[in-house]
Amino acid sequence: MGLVLAAVLATLVVAPLSGLIVGMAAGPGKVRTYYIAVDEVEWDYAPLGYNAITGEPFGEEENVFVANGPYTIGSVYVKALYREYTDATFTSLKPRPPEWEHLGALGPLLFAEVGDTIVVEFRNHARFPFTLHPHGVFYQKDSEGAPYADGTSGADKEDDGVPSGGSHTYVWPVPERAGPGPMEGSSILWMYHSHVDEPGDTNAGLVGPIVVAKKGAARTDGRPSDVHRQFVTMFTVFDENRSPYLMENIETYILQKWWPKITAAQKASLLESLLEDEAFAESNLMHSINGYVFGNLPGLDMYLGERVRWYALGMGTEVDLHTPHWHGNTLVWMGARTDVIELLPASMKTLDMIADNPGTWLYHCHVNDHIDAGMLALFRVS
Repeated sequence: MGLVLAAVLATLVVAPLSGLIVGMAAGPGKVRTYYIAVDEVEWDYAPLGYNAITGEPFGEEENVFVANGPYTIGSVYVKALYREYTDATFTSLKPRPPEWEHLGALGPLLFAEVGDTIVVEFRNHARFPFTLHPHGVFYQKDSEGAPYADGTSGADKEDDGVPSGGSHTYVWPVPERAGPGPMEGSSILWMYHSHVDEPGDTNAGLVGPIVVAKKGAARTDGRPSDVHRQFVTMFTVFDENRSPYLMENIETYILQKWWPKITAAQKASLLESLLEDEAFAESNLMHSINGYVFGNLPGLDMYLGERVRWYALGMGTEVDLHTPHWHGNTLVWMGARTDVIELLPASMKTLDMIADNPGTWLYHCHVNDHIDAGMLALFRVS
């Protein structure tokens, strides 16, 4: 009797599940191909050179984070960022249009509609192994981009850590379960990031957004058709102490610049002191929105009456408990009216705003310590 029951269950459960998995992995939509590389760049968290929230030069409190000196790196760090190229030769960067200028340190925005397939031709120009690991979309083991003891081998492990100079093709079908749910609008936010050493990789800067639209709700380029403008904002404390580029940043911006004539023994002593100094560690915690601090984030501009979709993303550690607050206007999230949303690390929220109040408005995290450390921006309704 037990064998008969097992056979019946195999027919009713296992076969339908197999069909479901095959159905998820296939779609009749478009193949959207992106050419993305990891590049090592000098990133400036405060390129304006002043506090754009106050309109004043940086003061003593701001300079804890942005001033370069004998014992502080300042606002410029070597980081690893995802950047989009025009084709598989990876010789020409694809220009980022003004509407996406605000993405800052985030990787290129990947658009798809339910039923499409996202293909990422990936090249690692950096010195460390990195990957692409997506959230939300469908993938097989050769496109997961995360190394762990998952029982796979051979070609299924090649995506786990793309070495310096190496390449890999990631294929991510977009089934219905990757699209908006019943309470959501026409598109939702997912993300991708490197997952070799996830804390180190993401603090180096390797995070990017994915936007998935409902079937039939997207323009030809994949953008949702019922909104005028979209913004993606990532709230995170980039911990440069955890970045694999920390030692290079110390060498470049402190030792070579401020201590070029000290002996090897003095250099080793200074380096040891820095790495044990709590004030130095604090100075490397960059409380940023899209990699900018103290209002230096550009491009959050819209017109009165536009329907604006905001995608809010959180990353980081236990200190990354964020509450983005929009001044002067309100939004709708999952049917509820609000002007504040809660973000935990790896949270992804989608909100809609009808811009009805013209002016220059504050957009910031409401956590007091994050306000003090510069997690603030401005948005403008013209």
